[in-house]
Amino acid sequence: MKNLIFIAFVFFIFQGCSNNEKKQTSDIEKSSYFDYSNSDDQITGGIKMIPIETPKGTFNVYTKRMGNNPKMRVLLLHGGPGGTHEEFGNFDGYLPNEEIEYIYYDQLDSYYSDKPNDSTLWTTEHFVEEVEQVRKALNLNKDNFYLLGQSWGGMLAMEYALKYQENLKGLIISNMMASAPAYTKYANEVLGGQMDPEVYKEVMDMEKNNDFDNPKYGELLINNYYTEHILRMPLEKWPKSINLLFEHLNPNIYIFMQGHSEFGMTGNASLKNWDVSNRLKEIKVPTLMLGAKYDTMDPKYMEWMATEVQNGRSVTTNGSHCSQFDDPETYFPSLVKFIKDVNGGEFK
Repeated sequence: MKNLIFIAFVFFIFQGCSNNEKKQTSDIEKSSYFDYSNSDDQITGGIKMIPIETPKGTFNVYTKRMGNNPKMRVLLLHGGPGGTHEEFGNFDGYLPNEEIEYIYYDQLDSYYSDKPNDSTLWTTEHFVEEVEQVRKALNLNKDNFYLLGQSWGGMLAMEYALKYQENLKGLIISNMMASAPAYTKYANEVLGGQMDPEVYKEVMDMEKNNDFDNPKYGELLINNYYTEHILRMPLEKWPKSINLLFEHLNPNIYIFMQGHSEFGMTGNASLKNWDVSNRLKEIKVPTLMLGAKYDTMDPKYMEWMATEVQNGRSVTTNGSHCSQFDDPETYFPSLVKFIKDVNGGEFK
């Protein structure tokens, strides 16, 4: 009798485990997030080179789709200008689990895309139209299109929204102020003031003398500025994707638009006077401003930006300019919550 009871007990235990396994398998099978059947992605791995028409000819830009969710699709705009999608390298560790589709994209003249190296194309107007062509090629629309721009990508995202927000479902501005002069002022008066006075003076002297190629200039910035305000980790612990970003940076477009200095946009930088702060009120689409306590961008200013747009939310992480890496515990839950709130009609 005891044996029969034991056998029955074991049977029910295994039956329960089997049912749980079937349920888990069934849940996994229900997800179509990584279902690329009947898609070119099975061959391309999600990579698509998109032709961009410009006054100087047609050139191709690199995109790579990750996941498959027709309701939540995020196009990532990297910084620089002249950076790469590699700055978003750790998104793979967070967004797939939330079944949010995201698309890497290298802008024209960036490492994985064509490089016409024509400065007449290095304008915000060109890049806005480039993003619009990418949107059309990827079939992104107002029912699913979230645009995330970080640093220079944030400038571009704001410019795009000001012209084409009817195509957007949501907008995310990560680590970028709405005014280049305000950024330059903050970098010099606040961040510069936090540095060792002797180090800051030495850096500024080199900038005045246009001595940007001096190895000492880079050394001082890396040890006293980058590890404080760009990525708050010891240099030897910087992720490979960030190191690749710097290795692949296009200095020509970067210097032309951003300038040599890391203390704002100065000299002959074409973006030096860029400012859309008085136009933020025109942005109606749900918008998330992601700032950071130790960023090169003023976190209080970014909080203010969220009050200027018509439907804004702000989050300040405990990170720096690359806050997705040095405070992912705040960055990604905030990003995911915003996207899902908008998608579910619960954004407030």
